Amino acid sequence: MTAPRFFDAGEIGAVLGVEAAIESQRRAFRALGEKTAVLPPKTHVPGPGGALALAYPCRLSPDTGPVCKFLSLNPGNAEHGLPTIHGLILALHQETGVPVAVLDGAAVTTLRTSAASAVAADLLANPDVTDLAVLGSGVQAVAHVRAIAAVRPLRTVRIHSPNEEHRTRAARRLCEELGLVVTSTEDAESAVRGAGLVALCTLSTEPVVRPEWLAEGCTVLSIGSFEPHRREVGRDLVEAAAAVVVDHRETALSHAGPIVDAPLVESELQELGEVLIGRAPGRQRPQDLIYYNSVGVGVQDAAAAWAVIERSRG
Repeated sequence: MTAPRFFDAGEIGAVLGVEAAIESQRRAFRALGEKTAVLPPKTHVPGPGGALALAYPCRLSPDTGPVCKFLSLNPGNAEHGLPTIHGLILALHQETGVPVAVLDGAAVTTLRTSAASAVAADLLANPDVTDLAVLGSGVQAVAHVRAIAAVRPLRTVRIHSPNEEHRTRAARRLCEELGLVVTSTEDAESAVRGAGLVALCTLSTEPVVRPEWLAEGCTVLSIGSFEPHRREVGRDLVEAAAAVVVDHRETALSHAGPIVDAPLVESELQELGEVLIGRAPGRQRPQDLIYYNSVGVGVQDAAAAWAVIERSRG
């Protein structure tokens, strides 16, 4: 057997820029909306100290081979100067099943998660939004600013996280890179007040934002509520939302903390793919509060992985 090609983080970043990553996620959610993707349930393997391993199998389409991501989340790694996320993605040939490529799972996860949020922002946020608030200052927070800036004409970005050094460094980096006014705030409320878009990029088990802080017509994107005990927003915000949109209905109902806690029935949830293809309304009025909960599903990894493989072939 010929050894599969390995794509490290540097190669993935070089091949799959922000625009290409966003397009890969449009492809992923279109496949979900049209029911052409094969998406088995993802598997959780709990570990000590809040560690978690996850397996995401999927087939994006008949003309792309099966993909599986095996990923670890170790919150304690930050204390040792290590990334909290590690993993690998394996892609198989669509006809023979021969391994085609192995990709750095953390790099793909960062790109596809932020790109998916950009797709959600583009579909759900008011078109004239120029102010973004981000809670969190890690890798995903920085990636989210980059991705959302590609779909909305941002003027200002406000970042808050508990670590002053981290949030200040992130703000400085993004300001220099994107040429935006990016500021670090001392508290979450100061970041969120007045923002038309709010991205929650934390691993919090308690709500980090309150409904009364939110501007009229705000769109809230949550990526950290991917386990039942993780709740970046409370039931009050979910119930206040005019529309609750998720990446995948079945997965959200069993894994997304705010959705599990609400609780909501299937008919009260819209899927992002359904909004993308016009089968669900998404935002209906400019003044509506919209809540998007991303759990993360394998079709996103499959779409991003095959985008890397196909683009690398020229």
